[in-house]
Amino acid sequence: MTESTAHLSDILPILVRLCADLYSETAGFSEQTADAQLWYNRGYANGLAAALHECGHGDALSSIGVLDPPDVVSPHALLPWGKAYRHGFEMGHRETLDVMG
Repeated sequence: MTESTAHLSDILPILVRLCADLYSETAGFSEQTADAQLWYNRGYANGLAAALHECGHGDALSSIGVLDPPDVVSPHALLPWGKAYRHGFEMGHRETLDVMG
């Protein structure tokens, strides 16, 4: 096992668990427009999931179930909670790619 493979086997389950936890904690986020943190956290989870898919590890997310569609925030994109979601998505995506590096 190479150092890179060992790193992946350590970090991948942690990222999948984080995504699952964030999905659980943000269930029903779309009905709670007054809570931008909820939207940020859901965006973070979806950014994390998108990055894992890009890295070829999307199958590791199968235990979470159905993920949000890519356009889940489209109707809210210009609203404060939609912007919080988008920022969370960008951070989750970037940080996951950094960690997977």
